[in-house]
Amino acid sequence: MGVAVGMDSLTERAAMMRESLQKSQTITDKVVSILGSFDHRLSALETAMRPTQIRTHSIRKAHENIDKTLKVAEVLLAQFDVSRQAETKIHRGPHEDLESYLEAIGQLRGNIQFFRSKKGFKSNDGVLNNANNLLAKAISNLEDEFKKLLLSYSKPVEPDRLFDGLPNSLRPSSESPGHQGDSNGKNPSNNHSEHQKSNLENAVYTPPTLIPPRILPLLHDLAQQMVQAGHQQQLLLIYRDTRSSVLEESLQKLGVEKLSKEDVQKMQWEVLEAKIGNWIHFMRIAVKLLFAGERIVCDQIFEGFDSLTDQCFSEVTSSSVSVLLSFGDAIAKSKRSPEKLFVLLDMYEIMRELHSEIELKFKGKACTEIREAAFGLTKRLAQTAQETFGDFEEAVEKDATKTAVLDGTVHPLTSYVINYVKFLFDYQSTLKQLFQEFDNKDGTGSQLASVTMRIMQALQTNLDGKSKQYRDLALTHLFLMNNIHYMVRSVRRSEAKDLLGDDWVQRHRRIVQQHANQYKRNGWAKILQCLSIQGLASSGGGSSVGVDGGNSSGASRALVKERFKTFNMQFEELHQKQSQWAVPDTELRESLRLAVAEVLLPAYRSFVKRFGPLVENGKNPQKYIKYSAEDLERMLGEFFEGKNLNEPRR
Repeated sequence: MGVAVGMDSLTERAAMMRESLQKSQTITDKVVSILGSFDHRLSALETAMRPTQIRTHSIRKAHENIDKTLKVAEVLLAQFDVSRQAETKIHRGPHEDLESYLEAIGQLRGNIQFFRSKKGFKSNDGVLNNANNLLAKAISNLEDEFKKLLLSYSKPVEPDRLFDGLPNSLRPSSESPGHQGDSNGKNPSNNHSEHQKSNLENAVYTPPTLIPPRILPLLHDLAQQMVQAGHQQQLLLIYRDTRSSVLEESLQKLGVEKLSKEDVQKMQWEVLEAKIGNWIHFMRIAVKLLFAGERIVCDQIFEGFDSLTDQCFSEVTSSSVSVLLSFGDAIAKSKRSPEKLFVLLDMYEIMRELHSEIELKFKGKACTEIREAAFGLTKRLAQTAQETFGDFEEAVEKDATKTAVLDGTVHPLTSYVINYVKFLFDYQSTLKQLFQEFDNKDGTGSQLASVTMRIMQALQTNLDGKSKQYRDLALTHLFLMNNIHYMVRSVRRSEAKDLLGDDWVQRHRRIVQQHANQYKRNGWAKILQCLSIQGLASSGGGSSVGVDGGNSSGASRALVKERFKTFNMQFEELHQKQSQWAVPDTELRESLRLAVAEVLLPAYRSFVKRFGPLVENGKNPQKYIKYSAEDLERMLGEFFEGKNLNEPRR
């Protein structure tokens, strides 16, 4: 019973659940039906809205296209506006406002670039042609402005302005004429002391301002525009024609002359030597001041265009450099002669001094020819100097000068050679450089010593030949004594002593003494024979005296008188002749007089003492004993003074 009740309850519940599920299904079917109805309606609505959406999108696209077109139009109009502004400035010209003019050119270039990129623009070709024509006109105006500006500020440099840039030691003195380094016409560059050279090496040079610094940036901007326009060649020609003539005129004002090789060959040596001194001065001024100033101008105007800078500098300086180097070349190729050695060394020195400066200023491929020309001249000067140096020894030995020094003094050749040798020591560093260049060996000091010794020996050989011109053997030895003594004294007082050595000095001092002894022997032997007792024995008749001063038959009065007469005559002849001879060195002259007196006076006193009484007791004793020993000593003091040089050659 209880089970049956339970089953009924479950059946009821199941029926209720089934009924509930059926209701839910019915509701779901209705909802699905309603939703399906909505989907259909939305689809119809979307279909109805599509034409409106399409029209809205088209309108939006049209607006976007209009905006883009307006923007392009604005850009085009802006470019046309820029072009009009630039055109106005360009037509106005660069004179009023160069900076604004250059800005207009830049704008015009940008304008051209813009229209080149707008190939679809219908009027593109016309606009571009107009802009290019305007740009060409603008650049042409710039060329004219560059030329005008460069011309107006390119003035020749006055010599005084150049001298102001020199170190004090190289500036002309106030009383010197023209451009010489001193009033004697000797250029300061010819001072070859090592101290002076050191000072010159460390000296400061101040190049002149050739164009005002405020103008250089303007010229640079103009040059830059011309280069960008492809007008490099026109720029080069304008710069070269303007600056080169100014540079040449500056050198002309300084005193530089255009001289051909023929002009140089025709000149007297004195004139040529002065011109060489000037040339050395001009080279230093040109390279260290004038060309240095020109390089500064080139570097600033053409900054950023290195090859153009070097080419312009080369073109501007080429003519001036050529004028300077051609003179040096004419000297280097002229006929060699001993007196040219020192000027050749001077010229070689200045070229060596300027070597690094030339390398620095004339750098780059465009300046190669100028550099090679300068260094070629240096080598030619060195070669000619070395050959001239080698010629000198032979020239000394073979010198055939007929000039006879009648008084036996120092021959001009001797003083010339000694001065030559002394001057060589002022060029020791230069000669060392020469020896190294051509021999590539060490020991240049020994080479100089060897050459100097050979020159000295050549001089002695020549003097030996010249001494044979004298008929009087005493004068021959006096001449050699004077000349070799001059050589020894000069060497002892110069740097040559260290080079030749004490042995050379002592050896030649002995030679001087030997010639002095030979002079006494040959000059005084005959007169000393008159004071000898030999040959005074009586040959019969007449009074006689003994050799001890007493009366004897040992000496003939007549022979004694004859001896006195002969002595007087010979001494007077010697006095007359040898007072015309010369011993220029005071110490040597006094020592030679003393050496003669030490032999002559004791012999004379002794002779007078022994044989004087025989004459004094006779008639007219003063006729025979004319001179006292003091008289002779006084007259000896007049020997070797070089008096009355117009006497005929002996």
